[in-house]
Amino acid sequence: MNKGLVYAAIAYLTWGLLPIYWKSLQALPPLEIMAHRVVWSLAFVAIVLTVRRQWRWLGTINRQTLLTFVAVSALISVNWFVYIWAVNAGFVVETSLGYFINPLVNVSLGAIFLGERLRRLQWMAVGLAAAGVLYLTISYGSLPWISLTLAFTFGFYALLKKTAKLNSAEGLTLEMALIFPLAVVYLIYLGFTGEAAFPRVGLGIESLMVGAGVITAIPLLAFASAARRISMTALGLMQYMAPTMQFCLGVFLYHEPFTSAHLVGFSLIWLALAAYTAESIVHSRQMAGGREQVAVSR
Repeated sequence: MNKGLVYAAIAYLTWGLLPIYWKSLQALPPLEIMAHRVVWSLAFVAIVLTVRRQWRWLGTINRQTLLTFVAVSALISVNWFVYIWAVNAGFVVETSLGYFINPLVNVSLGAIFLGERLRRLQWMAVGLAAAGVLYLTISYGSLPWISLTLAFTFGFYALLKKTAKLNSAEGLTLEMALIFPLAVVYLIYLGFTGEAAFPRVGLGIESLMVGAGVITAIPLLAFASAARRISMTALGLMQYMAPTMQFCLGVFLYHEPFTSAHLVGFSLIWLALAAYTAESIVHSRQMAGGREQVAVSR
């Protein structure tokens, strides 16, 4: 079996099951969970880089890279906090919607900021997704802000990371290092005021809090390994595993409401994703066929 597919499956299955992990910490405040996630993520990736002896990249960090990662750190902080809060507040279905929308947000941001040209069917897919969001907005009487916050913070996060010259482990280390002082100050404050859950919550919850670093870093490292081994088309198709799993968890495990309005809005977005994915596959095959013809003609 292709190792790249295995690594991709590890990454997306882990992300798909994350709601169960955060639900197990539901008794804790979301901000405290996030602070521990930052601290233990930094500890874990630091150990990984030390074992690999990969610290030379620190000497390549310049002012532009540092400023980029300040923005990256701010975006991932908002994304993580909203996601943890939403899962534990009973909005798993809405978080899944955010990650269904995210690929189309990425396409749009690429067109706006990187000058990438969208093909006709890609524009149609973006339009269908926008129609789905608009329908949900009218049905709710307000914007689905959780979904849009997750989709756009992760979209801009990916956009900025695309311009950075650090790999997954190095980038995560720098991101967490920039947030780390704030996380530690917050945890110290909780300790002094007697509001800290750690270490009063018992060994099981404490272990899960420490494990948040592992559960954050492993899928990112697996994703980076997958990206080097399989095509972007295959990786793009597999990315829908995570939000699909989250959606199923929200509806079938946590029994969150899924109304007819949800069905119409989600269906428009799923149709947009199907059109976008089909177009990408066809275009990829046409490009490959074109390259083969050029090679034969030579």
